[in-house]
Parts: sequence; structure tokens; C-alpha cells
Amino acid sequence: MEQLQQKGGRRFLALDTSTAMMAASVMEEEALLEERNERADRNHSVHVVPVMEELLQASGTRTGELDGIAVGIGPGSYTGIRIAVTAAKTLAWAWDIPVAGVSSLQAIAWGGWHAGLAAKAEAAAENAAAAGLGGTPSADQDGTGAAPVHWIVPLVDARRGQAYTALFAGAGSAAPRRLEQDAIRKMDGWLETLAARIAEAAPEERPVAVWFVGETGPHAEAAAGLRCPAGTAIQLVPYELEGRWIGRLGAAALLAGQHDDVHALVPNYTQLAEAEANLLRKG
Repeated sequence: MEQLQQKGGRRFLALDTSTAMMAASVMEEEALLEERNERADRNHSVHVVPVMEELLQASGTRTGELDGIAVGIGPGSYTGIRIAVTAAKTLAWAWDIPVAGVSSLQAIAWGGWHAGLAAKAEAAAENAAAAGLGGTPSADQDGTGAAPVHWIVPLVDARRGQAYTALFAGAGSAAPRRLEQDAIRKMDGWLETLAARIAEAAPEERPVAVWFVGETGPHAEAAAGLRCPAGTAIQLVPYELEGRWIGRLGAAALLAGQHDDVHALVPNYTQLAEAEANLLRKG
């Protein structure tokens, strides 16, 4: 990424069309102003412009007040990713503002983990209330006051036993830290890699839980069989991306003075489109 000279205003538009959910938001620095999450079954081209216009109007933001655009660059749907990236690049060029590409998988990891922790805390509170107990321990505390480490594995189904996936470590409220790069992987081999990595980790570095988040349905049975040492839980969280997490990742990059060249920014496909792969095979 290039370095960006700081400007006065700090409002950002964020969008992602790498999955069946079109996720978009308007951020003021790292605070969410407005958010829209529309399921479009990957037919995002019909909705992307109206949703952006609605977001700007609802947040009271004129186009001249935007200081940057964040966009999820995938990996995910080959056709879907291009819609958001093309829209973001076009608007960034037309409005002369920076554009920052962020990992859609990292946003899914952050959002899915947050949703899973929230659901777990809510269930604990309900159980405590039913038992007549006062407060409940935080899902982020291990009894020592420190935030324990969680491993987060985002999943976007890629069919044929494959998934777009990566590995992140989460602790506290910060964005999950990357441990493995975004890629398309065979799930059986990926689970063996994860199991080996956990086994080789020092006891103090082992995660208290491994969270599989995102499009977990096609891979739930395999993920549930991940070999983990005693004390490491496996959590499965079906999750659809929300615009706030793309917005938070993008805002952090833009506020840090980072952006991408508007002409060089491209989606992270991680593989050839099926049509192109078929052409190469025929050739």
C-alpha cells in the first residue's frame, strides 16, 4: 500500500460484494454511522448504486465529504468481487479520494467471532438469570484478567470440498491478527494443517477455542472433527458479512495513511474462474 497524506475529514464509505450478502457502511473514523446488508444471491450489480446512495443520504454525508472508500477484495465469488471493486475504483477516481482494499475473509472472521462471543455471553446471562445468580464472567476473560487467544477460521464455500479460508488470532476487541494467508483450500488438508499447528504450539500459545465462522454449513461435519488438545473448544458460527466490519478494517487502514493505487487495485481471486480454467485445459 502507498502512504496517504492526512486530510481533515474522516468519513469513509465501505462495501463488499464477495458473498451472497452485499455489505456496506458509512464510517466516521472507526465509528459506524449507517449500515446496509442486503442479500442479493450474488446479483449485486442491480443493488450496489442504490444502496450506496441510500447510505450516504441516511448518514447525512455528501459525496464531497467522503475522505476515502474501503472495499472488500475477496476472496469469494469471482463475479461478485469485481462489482464492489469496480464501483469503489470508479468512485475513488471520480471523486479524487483514496481507496483501500481489505480482506473479506478478515472481515468475516472479525464479525463472525464477535457474533459468536455475543451469543455465548447472552446464553450465559440467561442461564445465570434462570439459576438466580448475579453477573456472568466475560467471554473474553480466562480468570486471570487477560484476554485469552482464540483462533478464527473464516469460511466461504468454494464447492467440491473446498473453501476460501484463512487463519486469524483474536484477543480482546482488536481486529483479528493474521496467522495464515487467504487462499482456496481443500478442507480435509486444511484441517490437518490446523491440527498440526495446534499440536506444535507451546501450551501458553494454544487457543482456548477454534471458531469456524461464515458459510459453515457445507463444512460443519468436517470442522467439528478437528483434532484439538483437551481444553480447546470448537465453535461453529454460521455468519453473513456485515458492512461495519469491512468499514472498521478500511477505516483503520485509511486513518493509518494507507491506500491502494486506484488503477492497480484488483480482486484477490486466489484461483482462475472456472471458464478460464476450462479454456486452459482445452488449450
